[in-house]
Amino acid sequence: MQLFCQRIIEAKGFQRAILGLILFAAVLVGVETSATLMERAGGLLHAIDRVVLALFVGELVLRIGACGARPWRFFRDGWNLFDFVVVAVCLLPVHAEFVAVLRLARVLRVLRLITAVPRLQILVGALLKSIPSMTYVALLLSVLFYVYAVLGVSLFGRTDAEHFGTLGAAALTLFQVVTLEGWADIMRTQIAGPAGAAASITYFVSFILLGTMITLNLLIGVIVNGMDEARQEMDNDTRERHLSATGATTLSDDIATLRRQAAELEEALAAVQRRLK
Repeated sequence: MQLFCQRIIEAKGFQRAILGLILFAAVLVGVETSATLMERAGGLLHAIDRVVLALFVGELVLRIGACGARPWRFFRDGWNLFDFVVVAVCLLPVHAEFVAVLRLARVLRVLRLITAVPRLQILVGALLKSIPSMTYVALLLSVLFYVYAVLGVSLFGRTDAEHFGTLGAAALTLFQVVTLEGWADIMRTQIAGPAGAAASITYFVSFILLGTMITLNLLIGVIVNGMDEARQEMDNDTRERHLSATGATTLSDDIATLRRQAAELEEALAAVQRRLK
């Protein structure tokens, strides 16, 4: 039974069928948001949704069955656990208190694309691995925002209260500037004010250089580095699963075996020499 389940879930046709089923479930969730379609064919859509849910349950049964006598190994993988929770929530009784949860679970089924497409897993894994480093980049950006917000209130607060009247308004304006949305118009407004052209241009250009060109590029670099690490880990996991399934060994394993055998031969030779003496 275990080998039968493994052959099914590892088949390319099965994987493509599950990917198509996830996409179909995503379209179905969007269709159910139309009040007109629900009035005309609500019963049919609900029946189709139940069939889709049954197919997802069958997929989980096959994937758990592929673990054989140790089904708990299925839950060691975070992606498998995510799939199980999404399907389990969809099986909750549809009472009034569960309607919102059920709708959320149907939307979350779209996220199963991540588990079905390995490349998406690499992207999500890269984001998760980048969170610690992203925290420091965000801290640096926050310090930059605070310094420039204080300067903005001091330079432009009296003449442009809408954008720089308070520290919060200045921070919000700087967030708009760092996204490069309408920053030139805000700068021209300050150039016409008492602060003058030199101070205004220096203020906005330096902030864009530091905030957009440098800090955000650091953020991109952190994510790219995390993507490389996630790809390497996935390649290692794939190699280990292949070696485990085929019974093959790596070069390091062969070297360790040879060293152990050499040590055993040395002990045997030493014992022979002691007997000859």
